[in-house]
Amino acid sequence: MSKIVIALGGNALQVDNEASASAQEKVAKSTIQKIILLVKAGHEIVIVHGNGPQVGNVVLHEESIDTPTTPTMPLHVCVAMTQGMIGYWLQKALNEELRANEMPNRTVSIVTQVEVDPTDPAFSNASKPIGPFYTEQEAKYLESSKGYITKEDAGRGWRRVVASPKPKHIIETDIVKDLISSGIIVVAGGGGGVPIIKNGDNFIGTDAIIDKDFVAELLAREIGADTLLILTGIDNAMIDYGTPEQAPLGTISVNEARQHIANNQFAPGSMLPKIEAAANFAETGGRAIITSLENAKNAIEQELGTVIK
Repeated sequence: MSKIVIALGGNALQVDNEASASAQEKVAKSTIQKIILLVKAGHEIVIVHGNGPQVGNVVLHEESIDTPTTPTMPLHVCVAMTQGMIGYWLQKALNEELRANEMPNRTVSIVTQVEVDPTDPAFSNASKPIGPFYTEQEAKYLESSKGYITKEDAGRGWRRVVASPKPKHIIETDIVKDLISSGIIVVAGGGGGVPIIKNGDNFIGTDAIIDKDFVAELLAREIGADTLLILTGIDNAMIDYGTPEQAPLGTISVNEARQHIANNQFAPGSMLPKIEAAANFAETGGRAIITSLENAKNAIEQELGTVIK
């Protein structure tokens, strides 16, 4: 039996840009039907989910109504909103699958705060895509009309980008440990966690989106997980992606992963943070796997996908 931290992308909860609550809840259920196979196999799991599309949509809703009586909520509060929303969908789906399989496990999702460094250079170099995809013309209009920063996102279109500092510490780690030891399936670090910075003896929220892959890697280390499982849309990470020389990566070393990073083989905001997080975790002695949701159980049992050790 392994202790596995699963990093689940926010894009995995939307199909064909269908962003309604019912559509995303349906996708969450089908997602959990794959993940529950790991629980049935006896593994302890913690789920960390992304929120890129969802938080972008929440921000759009917030910005559309900004009055003295209904003020727009700041970005870090919107992250907390998506933690509750997506956590609810995943927790509900987990409970349904546990009942259907007559399994005694329980599940909970927790609002998670993650400390970041206020001097992190990411605050002056926005890079994390959020919200819907735009054409280049739409993106330029939003830049001039709303002051957004937009960038092209891995050949898929243009998106708004925000600061994405690295996580330093997860405030609720000890709580997650206690829950796991009680046999509870935990959803934590949603959307990369609510970013907070030190303010004297306390903390205050700061407007940013922490990459969920880095938070999953940090949480995996802090709770002593055996495996970091990063689930994405493809079975393997690729080198020379989109060219005739495109090739899938199987089992590789940390050094090989870092060499591919140095050679700019992975798109920022897409595969790059996954490879970086996986290499960081493997460097500490753990096993990191990048693969598709459909391949999750086989990846754990047969080391399929891109495995970094």
